[in-house]
Parts: sequence; structure tokens; C-alpha cells
Amino acid sequence: MASQLSLLILMLFLFNLASIHVTGDQIMLEDGYMVSTVFDGHKLNINPYAVQLRSSDLVVLDSSHSVFYTLPFPISQDSVMVNRLSGEGKNGYTDGEPGLARFNKPKSFAVDLRGNVYVADQLNHVVRKISNSGVTSTIVGNYSRTGRQDGPGETATFSGDFEVLFVPQICALLISDHGNQLLRQIDLKPEDCAFGPQSVLGAVKFWVLGLALSCLLGIVIGIATRPYVIPHEGFRPLHLSKTWKHCLINVASLAQMSCYDVKNAFPSSSPYILLKETLKAEPVSSFTHVPD
Repeated sequence: MASQLSLLILMLFLFNLASIHVTGDQIMLEDGYMVSTVFDGHKLNINPYAVQLRSSDLVVLDSSHSVFYTLPFPISQDSVMVNRLSGEGKNGYTDGEPGLARFNKPKSFAVDLRGNVYVADQLNHVVRKISNSGVTSTIVGNYSRTGRQDGPGETATFSGDFEVLFVPQICALLISDHGNQLLRQIDLKPEDCAFGPQSVLGAVKFWVLGLALSCLLGIVIGIATRPYVIPHEGFRPLHLSKTWKHCLINVASLAQMSCYDVKNAFPSSSPYILLKETLKAEPVSSFTHVPD
């Protein structure tokens, strides 16, 4: 009897084992990617919870210590210069200078075009702003209560769980208010969405370089095609100096433009305008095509 019961149990076990289908997910490992450590927070007692690029540096959030740092970008492997942007290093709620401001373990932040940092200070129920100089201020929210009320300043209320995203196309912050299951918008000031000085400087350098290369290319093409045209008064190598001077004048004037004139500088430095002005300086009638 005992042997029959043991046999029955064995058969049931084998039946259940046969009915189990082992399935595995297909893994496709793509080659060509390498992981390397560029910053070790253990050495400086910094826990990089989140990071964002801000023009020529990185903004690093140490959520556990409620401190924001900046690192130069790209990061040097030899040495990393770490600067404290804002945060005293203690949890709380205080606005003011970099060494006096206090946050309450924030986990989300965004950076606008001028380098201002917007902090979703969830446990304090507010959205705060850190300027380029590190001065912290509160823009919306109410520290004393949570809620879902829209409006300006302290009228607006948030839950204790939300994230922030900067959207330059509409000059606003989008708030993903998880606790209230809402997507909310904070309209920013126009100056917050304008390009910062470093961004403008980079754009000017790009256009100056492009204009200079266009001038050089035009000179090279002019010299290469010179044998196929005959000037009325013989070959004069300095005849192209007008075009070269015109290019230098355009480069110098573009480089000296202020940051506020950059938008006007782009159309005036277009290839069409440059070609039209060059043709004015070099009349076509001064050359005669070589007859076949």
C-alpha cells in the first residue's frame, strides 16, 4: 500500500514537472558601448542623485544632503573642480544666499536657457529658483499646506510628490504632480527663456567662423577661375582685395555686435546678402569672357 502511494506521488510530481514550460526573454547585446566613471562622489561625500547640463558646466543634485553643485563640462579625468551652487547641507526651508539656503531632499530640477535652476522642493510643497549667482527664491507654492489649487505665488498648492521640466518652446515649466494626478504649467518670465550670454557668444563665434570660411572659399575659387577670364587692363593680383576687404569688414562688424543684436546679425550675414554685396564691389563688366 505504501509503495503504491509513493508511486502515485511520484507520477503526480513528474506530471506537474512536465507541464512546466520554461520561457526566457531574448537578450540582444549591442556592441560599441563603454561605461567609465567620470566622477566619484565617495571621495567628496557627494551623492549625485540627478544631473543636468547647463551651458559649460553640469549641475549636480545631492538629494540626501539637499545641496546643488556645479562641475566643469566636459569633466577632466585628472582633476574635478566642484563648486557649491546652493544649499547649506541641512534639510529645511530657507531662501537666500548659496550658503544659507535650505532644501528638503529635492529629487527633481530643471535648467532654463539663462542657467537658472528650478527645483521641485516636494517635501516643502514649493517650486524654487536658483539664479546663476546661487541666490535661491520661491516662485510658487505654499509651504504650510498641500493641495491642487492653481494661481500665482502662495495661492498655488502642490502635493508632496511632483517633478519639474523646462520647456523652452512655450517658455514654461511643466509640473508632473503625481500626488494629484495632474499635469500643470508654470509660465515663466520672458527673460528666463532668452539665450544666456554664453549661448549668444557661442552663436556669434559660429557665424564668424562660417563667414570667414566662406570668404576664404570664395578667394580660392576666384583664384582658380582667374585663367578663364581676362581683365581689360591686364592681370592684377590685388584686384581681389576688394572682396577680401569686404569679407574682413563683415567678420569684424559681426564680432563686435552686442548680444542683443545677434538675432539681427543672422539675416545680414547670410550667403545671399554676402554674394550680392560682393557683386556690387566687383562689377561683372570689368571682365571679358574668353571667346571659344
